[in-house]
Amino acid sequence: MKKIFFVLGILILGASGLSAQFKSASLQAAGLTCAMCTKAINNAVEELSFVKKVDVDIKSSTFIIDFKEGANVDVDALKKAVEEAGFSVAKLKLKGNFDKVAVKNDAHVEIGGKTFHFLNVKDQTLDGEKTLTVVDKNYVSAKEFKKFAATTKMECVQTGKAASCCKKEAAESNTRIYHVTLG
Repeated sequence: MKKIFFVLGILILGASGLSAQFKSASLQAAGLTCAMCTKAINNAVEELSFVKKVDVDIKSSTFIIDFKEGANVDVDALKKAVEEAGFSVAKLKLKGNFDKVAVKNDAHVEIGGKTFHFLNVKDQTLDGEKTLTVVDKNYVSAKEFKKFAATTKMECVQTGKAASCCKKEAAESNTRIYHVTLG
């Protein structure tokens, strides 16, 4: 019995140091032709409950999005807001503060209650401010997606949903899996 409590104590203490919080995003939109397009996306993104503010770089069609502190960031809601405004996501980068989050290539890591599958990365521990690039379908060009998809044999990369490949990481079937790389 003492061994069980000892192991549980180590797990609880060990897990308490592992954390990450996304603080901002850089979202590049495709299909913009004028200032009205930019305004439509800006308004749609600002309405999301976890968004604190949005700044726009019109020349690069990039939206710098600051998240509310402690907010549950929903990557798919960002994409949906852009699409509902009539456009698409060309690139999405998430910036966050990490505290001892171990990542390795082709592994699933839970961050903020969501599962992230790291592609094309070296084994490392993330500490401090880091940027993750979402490389799922419809978050990057088809050519770029194909390049990242070729780096794994796991079927979840094609669907964005947990599949038989994810069972070893204990992801429930059909759970959303976000495919990311560093940088």
